[in-house]
Amino acid sequence: MATETRQLIDPTTAIKKRYDFLYIFDVTDGNPNGDPDFDNTPRFDPETFQGLVSDVCLKRKIRDYIYYAKESEGRVEPGYDIFVRSGTSLENQQRKPFDALPELKGKAKAKTTGSEDIELARQWMCVNFFDVRTFGAVMGTTDFRCGQVRGPVQLTFARSRHRVFTSEHGITRVAFTTEEKRKSTSATTEMGNKKTVAYGLYVAHGFISPQLARTTGFNDTDLDVIWQALNSMFGFDRSAARGLMAARHLFVFEHESPLGNAPAHKLFELIENRINLKEGVETPRAYGEYIVPSVAEVSPELPAGISLRDLVAG
Repeated sequence: MATETRQLIDPTTAIKKRYDFLYIFDVTDGNPNGDPDFDNTPRFDPETFQGLVSDVCLKRKIRDYIYYAKESEGRVEPGYDIFVRSGTSLENQQRKPFDALPELKGKAKAKTTGSEDIELARQWMCVNFFDVRTFGAVMGTTDFRCGQVRGPVQLTFARSRHRVFTSEHGITRVAFTTEEKRKSTSATTEMGNKKTVAYGLYVAHGFISPQLARTTGFNDTDLDVIWQALNSMFGFDRSAARGLMAARHLFVFEHESPLGNAPAHKLFELIENRINLKEGVETPRAYGEYIVPSVAEVSPELPAGISLRDLVAG
């Protein structure tokens, strides 16, 4: 007779409401997300030439911000470790519940790990890794099988409101890459290039499900951490290649019902249909050349059961 799996996640502590959010940010003279298949050129839609930033890129920035915000003297606050992190292997991360839980000792082989063991490992990963309980993860690709998690927080690609202009800039370096290059030329510099977007105002869509939150333990404290990361992650992630990036607005629609009180796309349209260029502007080069509605302007048209906040002072 199968034994009941020990519960590490308390579903009663999870968020109770559905949230949809519209995240607006911009970039000036930088590369917000290079495409590795296209010589690291800023991503764009080849039909419309609108700029793109992948959901994976945005999640990477969120993960990095939260890890360092919760890290002190080489130790991370319990519950806020990051599963997908630079310099680590997924195998070693998935090994951790098998080392930590007595019930899983000696069961870290794919052929001998039962469904109850996988469920216990899955819960341990959700409790200890912030990005697993937030975004989800596929964790059945090694001998340390921890199952699959559908995360309650999901993001779309960000797309620029207008077409972006990408420039390639020639640059020089006085130091040579190798000694052989230095000896084989009379030149005093080595050439390189840098690709940037002149300006782009990008919009991403986000969704937070209380139903999926119950299966991972995503709670109100985690929700506040996500809002904090979206507010501050560009300031933490500065580099010369990315130019000037800034969060401009984080419009959060809160539903009274866990299942939602209105379709997400209808809520997003209340804001997106009001984002326009100022009169006389044809080629935007600054945030100040856009008109973005305020919460006060949109609120009278909100469906019943929906409230709206802007968590970034644009």
